[in-house]
Formats: sequence, C-alpha cells, structure tokens
Amino acid sequence: MSESVQKTEDIPTTTDNTNSNTDKLSTSEITVEIELKSDENKPETEMESRANLLSSASPFAGVEGDIESDSIGGTRSNSAFIDNNQNNQNIWQKSSHPVALTFHLLFRTAALLVYLIGTLFTDNFPFIFISCVLLLAFDFWTVKNVTGRLLVGLRWWNEIQEDGSNMWMFESRDPSRPVNQTDSRIFWISLYVTFVVWAICGIIVLFHPQWLLIVAVALVLNFANVLGYTQCDKDAKKKWATGFAARAATGNAGLAGKLFSASFGKIFG
Repeated sequence: MSESVQKTEDIPTTTDNTNSNTDKLSTSEITVEIELKSDENKPETEMESRANLLSSASPFAGVEGDIESDSIGGTRSNSAFIDNNQNNQNIWQKSSHPVALTFHLLFRTAALLVYLIGTLFTDNFPFIFISCVLLLAFDFWTVKNVTGRLLVGLRWWNEIQEDGSNMWMFESRDPSRPVNQTDSRIFWISLYVTFVVWAICGIIVLFHPQWLLIVAVALVLNFANVLGYTQCDKDAKKKWATGFAARAATGNAGLAGKLFSASFGKIFG
C-alpha cells in the first residue's frame, strides 16, 4: 500500500514536469517566430537604408532643377549686365571710329563757339573772321573726304567735264557692310543741325554785314556737304535696290533653268 501511495503521489510531479517542458517549448517557439519575423524584416530595412544613403550621397540629387534655374537666371543677369554696360557707355565708346567722330564734331563746334562767344575774349574782328573761316574750311574738308567715308560709308566729289560742266560723283560702301548706328546717327544729326543753326544766325545778323559774311561762308560750305551727302545717300540706296533686284532676277532665272532641265531630263531620260 505504501508503494502504491508513493506512485500515485509521484504522478503529479511528472505532470508538472511535462507542463513545464511544454511551456518551455512554446516559449522557445514564440521566440523563434519573433526572430524569424525580425530576420524577414531586416532585408527591407537594409534596402531602405541603402536607398536613403544613395539618395543623400548622390551629388546631383535634387540639383538638376537648381542648375537649370541658375543657368536661366545667370543668362538673364548676363544679358541685363550687357545692356546696362551699353547704356552706360558714351558715344565714343559705342563708336567704331571715335577719332573720326571727334574731328567731325570738333571743327564745326569750334567754329560756332568762336562766332558766338569770340567777342567775349577779343574785340579784334579780323581775328574772329579768320579763325571762323579756317575752322569752317577744316570742317568742310574733313567731312567731305574723311568722316563721311568712315562714319557712313559715303563720299562725293565734283568732276569738271570737257565742256566745262560739273558732274556729281558718288561713292558708297558695300551693302553687306553695315555702318555703326551711333556713328551714322551723330553724322546725319550734326550735318543738318549745324546748317540750321548757321541759318538762324544769319537771320539774327541780317543787318550786320561783317558778321553776315562769316555766316554766308558757313552756309555755303555746310550746304555743299548737306546736298552732296543727301544725293550720295539717295544714289547708294538706288544702287542697292537695283543690285538686289538684279540678284533676285538672276536667282529666279537660274532656278527656272534648273527646274526646266530637271523636267526635260525626266521626260527624255
């Protein structure tokens, strides 16, 4: 009896051990499942971290738009800078022939100043007269032979024929060589404005013969250049128009000949 009791008493102990073992197994299984899940999630997290590292380490990531905007902004700023520089330049910096432009304005301006304010410095009229005539002569020769050819590409002169008549001769630049707009504008404005100013002076001193004599010399010399260059400019434009029409006609004739030759060859070829 004692032995049977002991056996029956030992049974719970075995059961407890079995239960504990079962609990240990279940706990270990749960741990293994958690580890497996964590191992399954590791590649995804590693891939995400690598992608983030690559995106952050890429030297051009997110910079293309900035580069494009910077290039556009840089181009606009450069063009604005060039425009500002051109606006800040004076006429001599814009001119293609600043020396010729200087002498074009020098003699005619000096002649007007001597005429208008010469009496403030001296009462010697012969000195003022000679100075004005010399300056006007220098201006006439310079404009006729030098500055007109350099600034606007025009030149005029007179030739005496065998019968004693005068013939106007004109010379103009090649139309493929455009002139500087600053040089051209200043040349034509100064040419006409100077003549108008001398005409006004002539009206003012109409009843002062000695001063009117200076004005008469100035009007004659300036009018010669005004008339000569106006006619020369018209002749040049006429030549350019005629040459353009001739080239256009030649080109059309050549094109028509090529088309005729091609069609003729297709028919009888």
